[in-house]
Amino acid sequence: MLNQEPVENLFSFICSQNNHISRISSLVEKLCINYGEEICQFEGVTYYAFPDVENLMDIKVESKLRELGFGYRAKFIQKSAAQIVEWGGEEWFKRLKDMKYKDARQELIKLCGIGPKVADCICLMSLNHLEALPVDTHVYQIAATNYLPHLKGKKSVTEKMYSEIGDHFRCLYGDKAGWAHTVLFCADLKKFQQDDSNEEVVKSKRRKKK
Repeated sequence: MLNQEPVENLFSFICSQNNHISRISSLVEKLCINYGEEICQFEGVTYYAFPDVENLMDIKVESKLRELGFGYRAKFIQKSAAQIVEWGGEEWFKRLKDMKYKDARQELIKLCGIGPKVADCICLMSLNHLEALPVDTHVYQIAATNYLPHLKGKKSVTEKMYSEIGDHFRCLYGDKAGWAHTVLFCADLKKFQQDDSNEEVVKSKRRKKK
């Protein structure tokens, strides 16, 4: 999870803005089908690679993506691709890995459609900046409940709050704050929480076997 290919990760996160998982997957698949190279055909299904960033930079890409249902994300994808190619393409991403975390984050925010949270996601998951800490609603609730009680009851996460939460986690967990974030995030999701009643059933069955 924390070593994803940066081009695919970045454009997938652009697709994720104000979206749900099934639609994000659909948009990413459309990018692959229309701009990626064919990998193979298997049992009647054709599979495609994620497109190279150069394939997304042409000015015509925006209008095509709008036709495919990308909405305002079409502009972000085309403009960001053009910026990345102008700044060095794959080599630009390699330079971001060698930068300090906050410098790399600031460079990412210069891209069209990339805000602080997505920049932190890319830093954490693709650029080996493991102190990056994306703050969303889940992480805010975790921080307010367990670490920073004075933040409880806020209607939205301001830029100041975002920085405070990230810096607090980095103070606690150092350069592995991003790992801690991921563990806490997953633990907060209902689908990862263990059902105590099921656990008791399992224990009961073990006792009977003994």
